[in-house]
Amino acid sequence: MKRLLFLLLLLVLLSGISTLQAQEMVRPKSGDGIESLLRRHNRQGAQYRKEFLELNKGKFGKNNSLILERNYLLPPIHGNAGKPVAPSATLSSSVSKKGYEPLFGKKEANYEITSSELRGATFYLVSGHGGPDPGAIGKMDKHELHEDEYAYDIVLRLAKSLLSKGATVHIIIQDALDGIRDDRILKNSKRETCMGKAIPLKQTERLKQRSDKINEIYRKSPKGYSRAIFIHIDSRSKHKQTDVFFYHSSSAASTRLANTMKKTFAQKYSTHQPGRGFTGTVSERRLYVLRNTLPVGVYVELGNIQNPFDQRRIVMKDNRQALAKWIAEAFVADYKQSGLKK
Repeated sequence: MKRLLFLLLLLVLLSGISTLQAQEMVRPKSGDGIESLLRRHNRQGAQYRKEFLELNKGKFGKNNSLILERNYLLPPIHGNAGKPVAPSATLSSSVSKKGYEPLFGKKEANYEITSSELRGATFYLVSGHGGPDPGAIGKMDKHELHEDEYAYDIVLRLAKSLLSKGATVHIIIQDALDGIRDDRILKNSKRETCMGKAIPLKQTERLKQRSDKINEIYRKSPKGYSRAIFIHIDSRSKHKQTDVFFYHSSSAASTRLANTMKKTFAQKYSTHQPGRGFTGTVSERRLYVLRNTLPVGVYVELGNIQNPFDQRRIVMKDNRQALAKWIAEAFVADYKQSGLKK
């Protein structure tokens, strides 16, 4: 009888050990969200996210943010999940993957990876200003248009487009509540953070903070095609209408990227508004963020927030979506030209 009880106890213990071995323990890297952590460990999709949250109840920060230096249990891989998909220009529907990014908001959080055009590419997306600094402010009727809100909405749309093409994306400036918005007038807030850290009001400190965060993530990431984009909206005389224009650093790669973006925009205007022409410019500028970030960077000004015609470029949701889509297409073209495409 004692022997039988011993064997039963041994079986229970072995079963427990097997279960523990199946649940892998990991620690997040700086800049990780739940999606990037799960993606790195070949677990993508809403079901993995749900299981991860259940397994790690009570171990998260605000809005289910990950806490550095804390260990998290990974859900077991389901069936054939986690096996690498053979690269191709377009993924068939049978191997299409789904992702989830809460920063996009409840309605837009789910996205589908529909191609591998940007597989192996990494992007650092920065919307200008934020937190205590709204940036440029324009007037439309009785409403104020705040630069940081419109730049952020376009960054989120760009992030979703890049993710759908298989890229790795780091959204540096974040607002836990806004998400992608379709309103014409985007309400201002001071909630924006630099990946969870309060944004300083002083300009040099603000620029250093976001540059340092990009460099911190970059140093820990696999090397390859990496690009940083800084999105702003200019402020000039109300009567000065401008097209989108681009600044680059002194590097050849940054110069090529800026020119590729200009060429892409010129082609899009030629298609969608034939005869209008495109007068956007490309020039070198010794801007702090272009000089002090390690990835190749480009700085984009989307227009003049004071000008009524330029305002239509940012207040209409379809126009914001088009801007994001065209920038993403320019990145695809630059990736192909870089010789770094996997």
